[in-house]
Amino acid sequence: MQKSAAVLIATLMLIAAAAFGQEAPGLIKLPAPDKTGGKPLMQALSERHSTRSFSEKKLPEQTLSDLLWAAFGVNRADGRRTAPSARNWQEISIYLAMADGIYLYDAAVHALQRISSEDVRKLTGMQDFVEKAPLNIVYVADTQKAGVKPGDDSALFLGADCGFIAENVYLYCASAGLNTVVRGMVGREALTAALKLEPHQKILLSQTVGLPVE
Repeated sequence: MQKSAAVLIATLMLIAAAAFGQEAPGLIKLPAPDKTGGKPLMQALSERHSTRSFSEKKLPEQTLSDLLWAAFGVNRADGRRTAPSARNWQEISIYLAMADGIYLYDAAVHALQRISSEDVRKLTGMQDFVEKAPLNIVYVADTQKAGVKPGDDSALFLGADCGFIAENVYLYCASAGLNTVVRGMVGREALTAALKLEPHQKILLSQTVGLPVE
């Protein structure tokens, strides 16, 4: 079976499952994000910083839900998101590398799609802490969705869109008392294979998130 056909079948399974109020195989529904509370914006900006020290403790499910919605969740009825997107391409995908596997965030249904049970955290960066941190987010740009061609200035927008999302994560972490750091040093070749990406999907950045060390 061709990969395109397999993707089509998987998409139809998701649509059918949603229509009957069921979860598709491998789809993990997240709790509804808590859109109230948190620190005032100016306080969060004041406390925003990078940290390279993380507890190995797993993030609570509600925290993960809130974090992903803050990063690039749907915040309007028309499907637009919490971070700006050039021409509303919505070309940035959020992959999660955790101890129990790799997941893809599906903002439309606020759920995680399981990609693999492999622990690939060590592939998400060159620093020692990435292998033990509970969550490493990997930002992947779909150049095909954005219509970007080699040498096209539109490629600059991919970095900007990714940066908006990463900053949302920074501000959420500052508000929620989490540690985080965004990183450009990533083992892209090995990680591309682990995430099962297509040639038109490019890894831009990775961002580590975790609780402070007690």
